[in-house]
Amino acid sequence: SCALVHMDDYYMPFEKRSQNWMEIPAGNMDLERFRDEVLESARQGKEIHYRPYSCWKGQLGEEQLLPPTSLLVVEGSYSHHPMLREYYDRTFFLTCEKEEQVRRLQQREGDYFPRFQQIWMPLEERYHAAFGLPAADTLVLDTGSILPD
Repeated sequence: SCALVHMDDYYMPFEKRSQNWMEIPAGNMDLERFRDEVLESARQGKEIHYRPYSCWKGQLGEEQLLPPTSLLVVEGSYSHHPMLREYYDRTFFLTCEKEEQVRRLQQREGDYFPRFQQIWMPLEERYHAAFGLPAADTLVLDTGSILPD
């Protein structure tokens, strides 16, 4: 009995990104909107009203409602951004070997994988390096041998 929010729902629309967004760690994420819609509401024990952004459609989706809950799970590496950390009681960083990451992404992304590998993987790696992720106070779990194919 928890609420789950995906950071993928908080990509920033291209028209709102800075011109040099690829050089800014997490420059593709609407972290302020995430903080305001999700984390502030959760902190106050309120219902969470949010509109997930669809990269495929290039627009915000229908409003979603999450009732107040004692446990909010935020999924996605961009959830570890330093501006958000004060909102979390615990942080977990799921990882796996590079080869396993590539295998999973190839399976998930299909024909889009080469573009994903050229653009998105390096952006995420630079984000991790810029902020020293995973942070020292984060529990790191290697999922390489845990998750099924």
